[in-house]
Amino acid sequence: MYVGFIGLGTMGQPMALRLARAGTPLAVWNRTPDRCEPLRAAGAEVAASPAEVFERAGTVFLMLVDEAAVDAVLERGTPRFTGLVAGRTVVHMGTTSAEYSAGLQDAVRAAGGRYVEAPVSGSRIPAEQGELVGMTAGDPEAVAALRPLLAPMCRETFDCGAVPGALLMKFSVNLFLITLVTGLTEAFHFADRYGLDRRLLREVLDAGPMASAVSRVKGAKLLARDFTVQATATNVLENNRLIAEAARKADLASPLLDACHALYGEAVEQGHGDEDMVAVLHALESRTYGCAP
Repeated sequence: MYVGFIGLGTMGQPMALRLARAGTPLAVWNRTPDRCEPLRAAGAEVAASPAEVFERAGTVFLMLVDEAAVDAVLERGTPRFTGLVAGRTVVHMGTTSAEYSAGLQDAVRAAGGRYVEAPVSGSRIPAEQGELVGMTAGDPEAVAALRPLLAPMCRETFDCGAVPGALLMKFSVNLFLITLVTGLTEAFHFADRYGLDRRLLREVLDAGPMASAVSRVKGAKLLARDFTVQATATNVLENNRLIAEAARKADLASPLLDACHALYGEAVEQGHGDEDMVAVLHALESRTYGCAP
C-alpha cells in the first residue's frame, strides 16, 4: 500500500523527496500542482485530490501550513471525513496549537482511524539532507509503526508520550531557536553599528563555545545579507504566536519570546514575511535608523 504525503511547501517537498528516493511507494498532493513535479520525477504518484491520496494510502503525512488547511484537506466537519480517515493513520507534522491537535486526535479516533503527532525540528537544508529531528506522540503501536517511515527524513526521533506532548516539545525547542536567532541577528547589527568587521565577528563566534549549526548557518546569511528562505519570517511569527498563547495558558512569563514576537511582527509588516527569519534584521535596523538602511 502507498504512503501518502500532502503539503509540499518549503519543508514538505524535500521531506517527501527523501521518502520517494528511499524507495517508499508514495502518493502526493499539493494545492499548487507545480510543487508536485519533482516528486513525479522521483517516482511518486501525483494524486488529483487529497481524497485520492487517502484512497491509495494506509498512512498519510500532513505537512500543512495551519489548522484551516488541515481541516480543509481532511474535509473535517463533513460526512466525508470518516470515509477519508477510517482505517488509516493520520500523521500531523505541521505546527498548530496543542489544543487543536488533541481535538483532531479525538476526531480521527472516533472515525476509526489512528493519529500520530510528528512535528520536526530543522529547516529546509536539514530537510533536504534527512537531518531533521523528529518528535512523536500518540498511540505507542502507531508510533512504532511510523518510525521506519520517519527514518529517511529524520536523523533522530524522540518519543514524547501522549498527544499533544510532541507539539509542546517542539514549542520548547522553537522558543530557544527564535530567541537564539534573534539574539544572533542583534549581535551582527550591534557590530555593524560600531563599524566592526562582521566577518571577524563570525569567525570569533564560530571558534567559541556558543557556536552551533544554527549560528554558523544564520551567521553566514547575516554576513552576506542573504534572506533566501530556510524558514520564513511569517512562519516564525506564527510559531511565536502559538508558543506565546501556550505560555499564557500556563501562566508562564516569556519576556524574551514576547520581544521577539514584536520584532518579527514588525519585519512582516515591513514586507519581509517571505524572507528567511534573519530578516528580523530589518526590524532592528528600522528601530535604530528610523528606516532600513
